[in-house]
Amino acid sequence: MARMRRRSDLPQKTCAACGRPFAWRRKWADVWDEVRYCSDACRRARPRGKVPPPPSAAED
Repeated sequence: MARMRRRSDLPQKTCAACGRPFAWRRKWADVWDEVRYCSDACRRARPRGKVPPPPSAAED
């Protein structure tokens, strides 16, 4: 069995919707690389549609 880690030792990400940091959860263990939002509320509040590409420095 794996050893327990302190909460401060868990990996963290920043929520794409609200910008708050959130820590790894056991239920996200298999999909941690795909997790972008800290909660269902933030996931539902995400902007709809495609995100426009950032402006390029080459465009005048």
